[in-house]
Amino acid sequence: MGGPEYDCLANPLGAVRLTFEKVIASGSHPSAFDGKDWGALDLFRHFLSERSTLSQVPILNSSTIRLVQPHTLVRYRGMIQDMLGNELYVGAYKHGSSWRTNKFVDISQYPMCSSPSPSPDMCIWERRLLYCVPVPGQNSWTQSSYKPLLNGNTGSSSQNREKRQRIDDQDIQDMDMITDDELKTSPLAKKMREDGHCSPSSGFRASTTEGYFSSTSTFQGADNESLPCLVKIYDSPESELKLNDVFEFIGVLTFDSEPEAEMNDYDEISNSFSDDALIHLPPNKVPRLHCLVHRKLAVHDFLQSSPILEPKPHMVKEIRDALLRHLTAVLGNDGIAAHFVLLHLLSRVHSRVQNVVVGKLSLNLTGLSKESVSVFGSRLSNFVASLLPFSRCLPITLEYLNAASLAPKKDYQINRLMPGVLQMAEGSHLIIDETQLKAGLLNAVGVENARLLKSLMDFQKVEYDFQYYKMDMTTDIQLLIFSDGKSNIIPADVVIPFQPSSSDSSEKVDAATQEAWRWYLATVRTLPHSIESDMQKAVEDDLVAARQADRSLGSGDFSRWLTMGRLMCSSFGESHLSMEHWQMVKELERLRRERLK
Repeated sequence: MGGPEYDCLANPLGAVRLTFEKVIASGSHPSAFDGKDWGALDLFRHFLSERSTLSQVPILNSSTIRLVQPHTLVRYRGMIQDMLGNELYVGAYKHGSSWRTNKFVDISQYPMCSSPSPSPDMCIWERRLLYCVPVPGQNSWTQSSYKPLLNGNTGSSSQNREKRQRIDDQDIQDMDMITDDELKTSPLAKKMREDGHCSPSSGFRASTTEGYFSSTSTFQGADNESLPCLVKIYDSPESELKLNDVFEFIGVLTFDSEPEAEMNDYDEISNSFSDDALIHLPPNKVPRLHCLVHRKLAVHDFLQSSPILEPKPHMVKEIRDALLRHLTAVLGNDGIAAHFVLLHLLSRVHSRVQNVVVGKLSLNLTGLSKESVSVFGSRLSNFVASLLPFSRCLPITLEYLNAASLAPKKDYQINRLMPGVLQMAEGSHLIIDETQLKAGLLNAVGVENARLLKSLMDFQKVEYDFQYYKMDMTTDIQLLIFSDGKSNIIPADVVIPFQPSSSDSSEKVDAATQEAWRWYLATVRTLPHSIESDMQKAVEDDLVAARQADRSLGSGDFSRWLTMGRLMCSSFGESHLSMEHWQMVKELERLRRERLK
């Protein structure tokens, strides 16, 4: 009788249960595993260490949610949009003479009560709740980098409907869960009722069987094509997961695709938890994923084929030349604008010194009208979307500024952070189109939105509104502005008049070339950078000479030149600034300033 004791894909809870039983049989007490792994997580990390194994885990998204079976292993990719705090749950309990575990499941046999003393027959543990959504602005080409593999863990939606109740009942039986009647008559439940009324501990949520609710008031920011997910995190330091980070979560899925027609009657213990904040995230609308393994995602994780290649300068230069030629064609043969757009696409925040953000390079293309932006703006927007994983285009009008919700705002009635337009993942690209903006009066909302956009441009920060106070959240968003004249609302680092000489459409690009360009943009922007001492002296001399020739130049201009020098160097796959690259930066600046005259 060979073969594994459990199927980690089809029956992950069985693997969890067996590892728990083994460690208890070895003499360990469940209380020793509060916030600690007893070997279950190590088992799954080892199981998922092979890429071929990982590819067998179905992707959870709006297309597959009706196909994957509950209580199986799935993976979900998304941005942490809200952090809902901690939840107390009965992690382990004694059934007869045996210890059982509720870890990685929604159903707890005993609710957490604040008044009774801790019982020796159960262990109260804690888990974190993260509300995750598909990454805002995620472009369609990234989806093909993790096409779901529908295997034996999936089935047709009709089969799911027919088997749902039987499967759920069997899962509970397989996990040796006790029934509601047994719960009501258990000695522990009687003791709880005798000692006092059960209520959630202050500052926490208590886990209980969640019903089916029809409220959809909290699904702003998630349309019919996107699938939010409530991720429950175990045994992980809080510093590992931050708001707006993009993660891949692998864990046990619990989801009820069809709400029950009528609510089941709850006993008096269950009724004490009916006001749980999670009723605003009904399980038939938002699936639950009990996380076993998670990892933060980088741009390379979204590439269809991510070759592990050292960015050698000769190879990088060939890719750069081809990309720059195509970008020049997209911009109507405006080579100067194409060079600045390339540097802009390679920019990122790599340090902050007080209020100075080092590394950003926002760009304002001026001279664009409603007519020309429909041609060149659309081309450039589509070009960016074809190469970067996350990008959005925001047409700005007076009416939009006066009504839009740009900043995330806390709603304390449902205890949720309502998303704003500017809540985006690190590394996102944002195009702001001002060509439709007319003169007019901004109301209070419009003034606040204009201030938020300027703060994002200057400091790479977004102010989150928590009603009683506001908090600045750092970000890293590439900003590109289309406008007729220089933007007064959002002053960019670089302003360049756009001067196309042709309106011919650019040639189509094959998939292999596109993938090479994506790899290039993802790779060279992360290269280290340094300036040798002799080169540093030459740069300092040039800055002094430039200041003497033009007294209007300030520290902001010099900082921008140094950033451009770093980006120019990186664009060739180099990590040390050379005189050749520095001269190219100076020439670009000279040509740009000539256009501004």
